Amino acid sequence: MTEVGAYEAKTHLSQLLDRVARGERVVITKHGVPVAVLAPVGPQTDPERVATELRRFRTGRKLRPIRVRELIDEGRDGN
Repeated sequence: MTEVGAYEAKTHLSQLLDRVARGERVVITKHGVPVAVLAPVGPQTDPERVATELRRFRTGRKLRPIRVRELIDEGRDGN
């Protein structure tokens, strides 16, 4: 991971962003003390797509009727 001073980061932000876009992480320091990290953004999640996948997953699946007492007793048995 590369360390860059705050002044240099401000001066060369565009080049640093290009490096980050290629997967590199850059630590920005102020007077030698790390204060921030420039890192690539992770994969974005589309809430609509997630909801659609959950609906598709649950299609045809049913939970069997279960009583709270059964769950408590099962927890006591250690099963």
